[in-house]
Parts: sequence; C-alpha cells; structure tokens
Amino acid sequence: MHLEHTLSQANCTFPFAHLGAHFDPSSSQFNVTAWIPGADRVEVVDLASGEILGKLEKISESFLFGAELKLKKAPSVYAFNVTNESGEYQIIDPYQFQDQAYYAVHYVDNQPENIYQQLGAQLVSLDVGLPEPIQATRFAVFAPNASAVSLIGDFNYWNGSCLPMQKTDMGYWVLIVPGIKAGDKYKYQIKDSAGHGLPHKADPVGFSSEQYPSHSSVVYDHNKYQWNDKAWIKKAKKDKYTQPMSVYELHLGSWKKPGPESESRYLTYHELVDQLIPYIKDMAYTHIELMPVAEYPFDGSWGYQPVGLFAPTSRFGSPDDFKYFVDQCHQNGIGVIMDWVPAHFPEDGHGLARFDGTHVYEYEDPRRGWHPDWNSCIYDFGKDTVRQFLVGNALYWLDKFHIDGLRVDAVASMLYLDYSREEGEWIPNIDGGNENYEAISFLQWMNKEVYHKYPHAMTIAEESTSFPKVSRPVFEGGLGFGFKWNMGWMNDSLHYIAKDPSYRRYHHNEITFSLVYSFDESFVLPISHDEVVHGKGSLLRKMPGDEWQQAANLRAYAGFMYAHPGKKLNFMGNEIGQSQEWNHDSSIDWHLLDFEKHQGIQDLYRDLNKLYCKYPALHALDHSHEGFEWLDHGNAEQSVLSMLRKSEKQKIYNVTNFTPVPYEEFRIGVNDPGKYQIILNTDDKKYWGSGFKTPKTMNSEEVEWDGRKQSIKLNLPPLASVYIIFKG
Repeated sequence: MHLEHTLSQANCTFPFAHLGAHFDPSSSQFNVTAWIPGADRVEVVDLASGEILGKLEKISESFLFGAELKLKKAPSVYAFNVTNESGEYQIIDPYQFQDQAYYAVHYVDNQPENIYQQLGAQLVSLDVGLPEPIQATRFAVFAPNASAVSLIGDFNYWNGSCLPMQKTDMGYWVLIVPGIKAGDKYKYQIKDSAGHGLPHKADPVGFSSEQYPSHSSVVYDHNKYQWNDKAWIKKAKKDKYTQPMSVYELHLGSWKKPGPESESRYLTYHELVDQLIPYIKDMAYTHIELMPVAEYPFDGSWGYQPVGLFAPTSRFGSPDDFKYFVDQCHQNGIGVIMDWVPAHFPEDGHGLARFDGTHVYEYEDPRRGWHPDWNSCIYDFGKDTVRQFLVGNALYWLDKFHIDGLRVDAVASMLYLDYSREEGEWIPNIDGGNENYEAISFLQWMNKEVYHKYPHAMTIAEESTSFPKVSRPVFEGGLGFGFKWNMGWMNDSLHYIAKDPSYRRYHHNEITFSLVYSFDESFVLPISHDEVVHGKGSLLRKMPGDEWQQAANLRAYAGFMYAHPGKKLNFMGNEIGQSQEWNHDSSIDWHLLDFEKHQGIQDLYRDLNKLYCKYPALHALDHSHEGFEWLDHGNAEQSVLSMLRKSEKQKIYNVTNFTPVPYEEFRIGVNDPGKYQIILNTDDKKYWGSGFKTPKTMNSEEVEWDGRKQSIKLNLPPLASVYIIFKG
C-alpha cells in the first residue's frame, strides 16, 4: 500500500527500485512490476517473438500490477498489452531501460557541450536485438533538491502519476520513454524537498517550446535539417578584426509587418528570408544582429527576459525554420549575430526560478540573486552546474544553429556586485571589493571555449564601464571577448550632435574624446535600439534645427561614424530616417520612403556601407593606431574635424563640418603630393543635401598645413561629411 500511495501521489524518487523487470537465472524467475494508471488488464509480451509471457495481476485496488513468471531466459525487450475502458493498446515498459537512462548523465560534467548533448529530450535508438531499433526519447533534468520529478505531456494526459523519473547521485532525474517522438509536448512535474508541488516546469534544456498559455517544451530532432553553408563557415574563419563589419540590428517582430490587415501577426522565418535578406544585401550590410531569439514569454521584454535558453522563439516558426533563415543568410553572404542574455532570467513559474523549490540557478541571497533594475533573478556564477549550463548554451547556438556571433547583454551588471545597488544592498567579494570574481571567471571560460571550438565565431560585450581588457585575450588577463561596444563614443557623440550647432564649439571635446581610448579595446560603434526608445526619440529627432538641418545633421553624423575607427552597428529605422521612436508592437515606418528626404538618407547609408566595405583604409586597421591620424581635432571654432584613415596601401581623408555654415577653400594637410578625389559627400543632392558646389578632384599644393608639408583646398559643404581618397 505504501508503494501504491507513493506512486499515485507522484512522490516516487527511485522508480527503478520498484518498477520494471528482474530475471533470476538460478530459479528461472522473471519478476515484473508495472504502474499503469487507468489499466484494467495487463499482459507481458516478448517483443522479439510476439509471445505473450503471462498476465500481470493487480497488486492492490489501484493500478499497480505484478507477476512472477517462470521463463527459461529473459526477453531482450518486452511490452505490455493494456486493456482499459477505452479499448486496448500496447506500451513498451520504460522502466526496463535503467542502464540506458543512467548513461545520459555519467559524463555530463566533462564538457560544457554535454549539457545539450545529454540533457533535455534526446531522441535515441535503442538497439535491443530487434530487426529495427526502438525509437524513444531520453529525458534528463537537473533538480538536485527535489523529492520527486515526473514526466508529463500529451502522451499521458499531463498526469503526473504516470511516469515518475529516477533520481541519480548527481541530482539529475532520468527516464527513457519509447514512443515519444519529435513534436510531442512535455513538461516536468516537480515536488520540492518537503513533497510540495511546484508549478509545472518547462525543460531548462528544451530545444523547442510553445507560446502562451501552455509554455510547453516540445521534443525536437536536431539531426533533421541539412545545412548548406560550408563555404560561408570557411570564409568566416578569416581574421574578423581586419574585415569590414557593418551590422544591422533588428527586432524580428517589428522590422516589418505582413500588412495593415495583419498588424498583429509576425513575419515568419521563411517570410524574413524572402524580404529581409534582399534588403540587407541591397543595403550592403555585412551582418545582422538579432535582438534575443531564445524563447521568452513577454513580448514587451523584447527577448531580454528569456526562459527557454535552448529554444529559438516559436513566434516566427520552428527551430528548423530558424536554421533555414540562418542558412539562407550565410548563402547570401550575411553574418548572423544574436543577442545572448546570461546575466539574468525572469521569475515566470514555468522557468528556472526556484526550479526544484530551491535556488538551483540563481544566487540565494537577494543582495546577489535579485536584479533591482529588471526585477529578475541573477545566475549564480559560482556554481559549476550553472556555469556549465551557460557556457554550454553559448556553444549550442554556434553548433546547432551556426550563429556567427554572440553579443552578450548587460556585461557590466555581471562584473560588479554593486551594480545599481545602494550601500548595504550588496555583498563585497572575498577581498572586500565590488568585482564579481565568479562572473569574471565564467566570462573568461565562455570566451575561451567559443574561440577554441568555433573559430568562425565571435563574441561582443555590451559593457558600459571602464573595466580593463574586456576585448583582450584571457592569457593577457582580459575577459576574452572579441569586441566591445563603445558606449562612451555613443553617449558623447549623441550628446554632442543633439546640441544646436552654434553651441557645439563649447562641446568640441565630446566629439573628439573617444579617440583618446579608441585603441584600448576592439570596439564596435553602436547606435542601438536602446537609443531610440523610452522617450529618447528616433535618431532623426535627436537632431536640432528645421527639417532640412535635422536630416543634414543625421547625414553628417553617419558620415563621421563610418570614418571613425571601429566596426559599425545601426538599429533598424536609422537608415531611413525613422521619425517616431521604436515601438516593438509596430513596424518601421516604411511609408516614409515615399519622400525624397528619407530616400536620400537610405541612399546614404547604402553608399556608406559600400564605401566602408570597398576601401580597406576604412576597416583593415580599425583597432590599431597605425590605421588612424588626426589632421585637426582642435578646430572647435568652426566645429570641423578632419582625420586620415589608412591601410597598408591606401589613404582616405575625412572632413566633417558640424555647422550649417559652408567653408570655401577650406584647407587640410595631406601626407602625399598628387591628385585627390572626393568619393562621398553627404551633402550630395541625391541624399537630399544642399548640393553645395564642391569640385570632386583637387591637386595638392606645397603649403604646410596641419603639420604636413602638403595640403589641399576644398569647398566644405554645410552639415556634411566628405571622404577624399589619395589617387597618386
């Protein structure tokens, strides 16, 4: 009666000790015990021969069945013929596969990728001597402090008493269930250490999931999709620091809607292939950066409150559809970066928070485990299991989805124990300081694993402080990231460009200061989604002046950005001069392209991308002093900056006038005698500029200027950025 009660209440911790079969050769005794809720009659069948070995008797008044059968030898595999009030069916007893179930977690902690290769719902073939292997799904989940875990799903009518899982010494719960296949929905029913029920949990390593209201995990076959991007992967292994990288950041749900009549629907991954990829190619971006695609429950979080770290969001299609999207990007020469959020996770009941009734994934003390800014839980970076879970997740996206880069969100919040906390609200580290040594160690490990195992990939830190060596190798004492967002440049330059041009002379240091530290890290210049939401206004609306001046300021700012050392990133809508700030529920205002002003801005971004990619001087030495020279950074009175970008065999000069005053015969120093040619002018009429008369070619003169023996004169247009190449 005790066993029956334990099973019926879904409180069984070690079902392999009670259920399944045992054969004693000395007595030819084959003992079978089965727990089958709802069954009226149960027979044991030898699957190899089809022979009925005997009938199981009810052990009690409930659904516990058993028998002691006399057999010469044990069957290699057996099944139950079950009769109930609805009819007859056959099931293969999952509790006869104890050894195969345990195998899942024997070596799980040896390598971080074992997290997704062994945990979760793994489709397996059981070779048990039949003509064809038995197809099954192996489940394994980490819940070290649970008293019981049951597998629930459509296959057992979400009845937690049907399939109790076995607890292992390492805290993992395991079970292999024949007949569960790709597409089947499931969750875990977990009891805490006191036997109290918890909200049904989605699989932390679930590869696919459903949206509200079920939030169910879905069994998925990773081997089905066939990739066709070998050529891209080979090409992507080139030195990323010397290659052009112009990134188009986008939110998949609001880049474009299918049409006015379907504003509430999203474009699917397949529709994005048909519409987004041609646009990215036309605009000459080298990469796209996707705001988080790991499954998340709340649209308003934009993906930054993820629950299913191993599942691409089903809002836009299946995991195979997402693979197809990435594959097609690669076949069209477009790299795919995704935002990755290892800093925190939300408290949704089906997620990781207090997963087994205790703090399995998050710090227990709220002074470390609760994020005051985002009302979310902070991963416990000191636990080996959590560290491996996160590092394994980083590798998973590069492995299974061929992602080219991970932009790691909110790194600063991970590095500092006092981030967004007042005195007394945080716990110092062992040395009394505010650095989170555990998070630092985790990030270093993650970066080492990524660059060692996936040389085509990169990592990018969104880090807003002066923490040293973020993008320097771990063996040099760095965090090991490939790149770091230059948040200082972004803040200073946007603050400067928002000023009325007549006041910019007093803020000249804001637009030049970034070059003091530009080569301390391998920087990306970001104008991201964060700059065009929450009342900050669109990039166009940050600009001062009337309609023409706003557009001209935007064009000049874009020209300056593409000349400044560092890789480039722009959020969707910037490239068409979006008027309204970004709203995740609405599409970009594509109708603006009916107007010449916005067409001109789009044409400029397209031409800037082409220029940046075409000329190595603008990208090959982005992270080296050797690729940059100031010509004049002190001309505050006229608010003009002039600089030189260089590669081994090329020189390109850039002059940006941040005032609406044109300067005729403006002189700049040049390094070489000879002919010079303007290759881009943001004031060109095709960009909706003024078309100020500016000769496109000029010859140097032996007139010392800007510390150089040669100089050239040009007519410098108002609110414009001009690119000039040395022709020889």
